[in-house]
Amino acid sequence: MHKHHARAQERAQPHGNPPRTTVTSVVDRRRLDLQQRSALAGEAAAAAAEVETALDTPADPSRAAFFDVDNTVMQGASIFHLARGLHRRKFFTTREIAGAAWKQAYFRVVGVEDPAHVAEARSSALAFIAGHTVAELEELGEEIFDEAMAHRIWPGTRALAQMHLDQGQRVWLVTAAPIEIASIIARRLGLTGAMGTVAEHKDGVYTGALVGDMLHGPAKAEAIKALAAREGLDLSLCSAYSDSYNDLPMLTMVGDPCAINPDARLRAHARGQGWRIRDYRTGRKAARAGLVVAAVAGGLTGAVAAGVSLRGHHRG
Repeated sequence: MHKHHARAQERAQPHGNPPRTTVTSVVDRRRLDLQQRSALAGEAAAAAAEVETALDTPADPSRAAFFDVDNTVMQGASIFHLARGLHRRKFFTTREIAGAAWKQAYFRVVGVEDPAHVAEARSSALAFIAGHTVAELEELGEEIFDEAMAHRIWPGTRALAQMHLDQGQRVWLVTAAPIEIASIIARRLGLTGAMGTVAEHKDGVYTGALVGDMLHGPAKAEAIKALAAREGLDLSLCSAYSDSYNDLPMLTMVGDPCAINPDARLRAHARGQGWRIRDYRTGRKAARAGLVVAAVAGGLTGAVAAGVSLRGHHRG
């Protein structure tokens, strides 16, 4: 696993002439514009997707399906479930997880990804994994999947993924979540592999930097394009599934896009384009304001309970 991540970092370096300035590579990376960072993140994700199944010969090698994870395959945000599990293992404080609980509740109920929340999540993710090892995150990720994610998988979406597999097609997850947790989800669901955000690490220890940027929006399309070129896929014959309007770059690059549990903007766009729409949520007629309050209360209650449990453990 570690070799795959190392290879991803090596292959994801920008090509072309060396920079003319004398600033460090870290500063250079920070000055990359959004398109360049997205391309870099996409290349890194595609490279990291060279999973153990790479030698398998699919029955239908030109077709594949790509699934977003958060609110598409899984209810809620996988990074939140990961963060809460890490909090229980003393990675960070109750106050930090309470802030994450609000963002999770907002995302879960409203179904809209706030760019400010995405940027803040990126910084928070870097803060809590810096200094930890890849092996540590992978081991804990397995535990956290079992305790917090497995029961949140949408059965309908899982059935769609299995349908593609049964037809001899390969199926990849494409998500802003860390590649380590994305790969665990894909393996547990029996999928081909995953493309996710690639965090930089040296000698197996996270540095606190990303390779490119989060695999979000345009970066997902770049990752799919790079993977398709490497695997010989015909994107006009491929399928893509997402809940978010922010994933239009990914959805519009395939011949068979489908909106799963869509936000309002994606639902309207999908209807206008005649795309398939699948909604596996319940209680859609309930008042959103009441749901927001209930979800926030539930999220914060879980966070406080985790904090109380942790303090009780310290006392014991």
